[in-house]
Amino acid sequence: MSTRITSELDQIHRTLSENSRRSDRSRIGQFLTPTAIAQFMAGLFQQDVEVARILDAGAGAGMLLTAAVENLISAKGHLQSMEVVAYESDELVLPYLKNALARCRAACTRAKISFRGEAQAQDFVAAGVAMTETGLFAEQGKRFTHAILNPPYKKINGQSETRRLLDAAGMETSNLYAAFVWLAAKMLEPGGELVAITPRSFCNGPYFRRFRLALLGMMTLRQIHVFESRKKAFHDDDVLQENVILHAVRDGRKPKHVTISSSEGSDFHEVNVRSVPYEHVVLPHDKDAFIHLVLNDEDEDVMHRMQRFKTTLDELGIEVSTGRVVDFRAREHLRPQPETGTAPLVYPCNFEHGFIRWPAESDKKPNAIVSSEQTRDLMVPAGYYVLTKRFSTKEERRRVVASIYDPERIQAPLVGFENHLNYFHAGGKGLSSNLAKGLAVYLNSTLFDRYFRLFSGHTQVNATDLRKMRYPTREQLAHIGSHVKNSIPEQEAVDLILEKVHRIDG
Repeated sequence: MSTRITSELDQIHRTLSENSRRSDRSRIGQFLTPTAIAQFMAGLFQQDVEVARILDAGAGAGMLLTAAVENLISAKGHLQSMEVVAYESDELVLPYLKNALARCRAACTRAKISFRGEAQAQDFVAAGVAMTETGLFAEQGKRFTHAILNPPYKKINGQSETRRLLDAAGMETSNLYAAFVWLAAKMLEPGGELVAITPRSFCNGPYFRRFRLALLGMMTLRQIHVFESRKKAFHDDDVLQENVILHAVRDGRKPKHVTISSSEGSDFHEVNVRSVPYEHVVLPHDKDAFIHLVLNDEDEDVMHRMQRFKTTLDELGIEVSTGRVVDFRAREHLRPQPETGTAPLVYPCNFEHGFIRWPAESDKKPNAIVSSEQTRDLMVPAGYYVLTKRFSTKEERRRVVASIYDPERIQAPLVGFENHLNYFHAGGKGLSSNLAKGLAVYLNSTLFDRYFRLFSGHTQVNATDLRKMRYPTREQLAHIGSHVKNSIPEQEAVDLILEKVHRIDG
């Protein structure tokens, strides 16, 4: 074709962006797909078919379906006819979507390919659940050879009709994007291909466990593309999540290798590509099916080095929990400064050089919680605890930031940990001194941080994520902890200590 139809849509996209407020698009989880990303995604499709049936769920202005049509036409394979079904419930966008379908029809006519396009102005979740129902009286909907989507990024209200429909269908997920991808995968015929751009958050954590298991059970992973820059992929919208592009085929076989690629932004001028063994992407015997993204030789080295640590928290006799004090719920019991009848209250702002400094000099957070029968369940007895921040800022060097609560520094029989913290403990009580210090050193190491980032693409650190990690033995942790005096060693010293443990036990 002398004129690419995706290029023709560029100006239309810009017009739509100008005519719709960014806040309105964000409210419904809608982020328009840039042309370069749409073309890259469509280029991942591999199969050569005579009859193509394309699904675009949450189609927006039609950029993705247009790129898919354009790609199939230019492939010059055995394609004879094409059908596109596009779901979009935003009435403002529908005219643009219908215009895109008309342009696709014209392009197919020029290429002597039969074309049929439908713009379905309805909720995709309701339609998808109905089309994928099983049972004696269920009416099976059509199946697709290709699914391409940029689904909405929006949490599902627990009381909504969407939540009820998904629950009834056995699809447990907390965000619309996972529901869209899950349904699209179910609507593919055997051998059908799925390409979707989503936040990276589905790769780990308990909220997406059922989704990961279902997706990996139905589909064979072919490629995952990672955007190294959080801002550049969707520079026209306020997208803070790290995004990935997923390519998978509906056959449910476990592949030997998965292609992991990456680029800094959406221009794709420099794309790093590597073939990674599947067992490095989804670890064998991992019941939660965390997805690890190994982008380079350094990541591969981190995978190998972490394999030397095989001990689980259960084997260490250590548990990790989320801080019990939710300050807005316990407001009447909080005090700005310690006084008679109170216990220390620890926040992330109390972290200083690897130890808890209390009370805090700032008056932004309360320093104490009243110790009473009403608050007793919110606190733990004095002891050595290792705390990590549940949320790290994008500016922090490490994703996991750990600090030690030292009962020798803070004289109090009880202590409360605020809900933005995770705390490591032994059956609700403190750890031994050297064990706690060694654990904090390990959590603050570059090795731990690099490995954690292989499966976690967001700034939240869940207790579940920390339980999934492997740790040194108790003896190794105690040995590491013996190096800690008045503060956690600097990062370089921490890494040298861990490397020494590697050499001794390797």
